Amino acid sequence: MSPRPESGPSMWGRLRPLVVGLPFGWLLFFFALPFVILLRISITDMGEQLDPFASLLRTVNGQLGFFVQVQSFISLLRSPEDGWFDTLYLDSYALSLRYAFLTTALCLLLGYPFAYFLARTRAAYRALLLLMVMLPFWTSFLLRVYAWKGILADQGVVNRLMMALGLIDEPVQLLYNDISMLIGMTYVYLPFMVLPLYANLVKADIRLVEAAQDLGASAWTTFWLVTVPLSRSGIVAGSILVFIPCLGEFVIPSLLGGADNIMIGRVVWDEMFSSNNWPRASALSISMIVLVIAPLAWFNQRVARKSAAEQVR
Repeated sequence: MSPRPESGPSMWGRLRPLVVGLPFGWLLFFFALPFVILLRISITDMGEQLDPFASLLRTVNGQLGFFVQVQSFISLLRSPEDGWFDTLYLDSYALSLRYAFLTTALCLLLGYPFAYFLARTRAAYRALLLLMVMLPFWTSFLLRVYAWKGILADQGVVNRLMMALGLIDEPVQLLYNDISMLIGMTYVYLPFMVLPLYANLVKADIRLVEAAQDLGASAWTTFWLVTVPLSRSGIVAGSILVFIPCLGEFVIPSLLGGADNIMIGRVVWDEMFSSNNWPRASALSISMIVLVIAPLAWFNQRVARKSAAEQVR
């Protein structure tokens, strides 16, 4: 009996380099390369020509060498007037963290019940409800934010309605403050919380909930000890999708925020296009990226270790 000829490479073996290479190429081109460009600008001395891409190689006293500056990073922590740790940049970053945390919490508080209802409703109605969640994406982001200016203005829809109902005698300041900021950011980023939660909850095993109820657990106990742990990955994914873009938000603070609502995205814009200080704007962007990625990397490593420990058990 003749030996069976060796089969050629499988379809997965032939497509694996392409399947693995495309995401890496995407990340390299749209994340790593812009990050390297920002890093290059942040250590550049623009000189009198104000050239953010000025050469780092210079000849001084007949000797050729690299000349880089780190003043753009030092200035983020120290200013001649305020000294150490008392600058506009730290305050704006702290404010950005505050709004990002509050927006994430509000999106989770509002989005979880809706995602839970969406996952437990009849399959015939899910498509329509999902369409309602995704419908705002069909409209321009800028137009949706502008619409809230008309809703929250002194002569806007909310104030006119409250005055017509006799709840107030004169318009209430709802625009250019914390209220308008949180309303606008929660409205814009709420779908980013609902969709991951729905995708997670719809796959949850309903028999576990029924088993907990059969064992005498109350509705709240079942929700807190069974449903929430089952949806933990959806909560984490939704929180990350909301928190990261909120941290660097620029449009909403510019249109709905007041003079005191200066977030880090607006500071980067002012440094680059108003002050024409590209190295400092790049240093701000790099610092923000590092301060976001470092905790996420630590969290992912911790989750991976915990999962590995559970598998060993």
